[in-house]
Amino acid sequence: MVDSTPGETYEQIAARHGRSLARVRNAWARHPAWPAPTGKRGKQLLFDPAAVDRAIREHIDRPPAALEDDRLYTAKEIEQLTGVTAATIRADRHKGRWPAPDDTSSRAHRWTGATVAQALAGRRAYRRAEGR
Repeated sequence: MVDSTPGETYEQIAARHGRSLARVRNAWARHPAWPAPTGKRGKQLLFDPAAVDRAIREHIDRPPAALEDDRLYTAKEIEQLTGVTAATIRADRHKGRWPAPDDTSSRAHRWTGATVAQALAGRRAYRRAEGR
């Protein structure tokens, strides 16, 4: 017998968004904007797909930054355009999680827009709601 209870489980959300179950259950679902469950299917919580998509779009997904591929950007400019702070860039460079600068000819190291876009491609972070 197929259960036709509306809503989707953590597993279904993970599959639909191409993320791991652990990412959805342990990170996304702990965000304050995550929707409340609409019910249960057996022991599994169910969530409204539209509310889940809205929470992900508004609070979890990072919108693509408007960067020109060939232009050089300083860490401060990257911070203004992407929200990733210059301090985070320095720390991530030290830990090997941010690429080396494309231009080191001046005191302020610079990266091309293409390099920054590639570094941000796999990076996901919460965006805090205003006033928090």
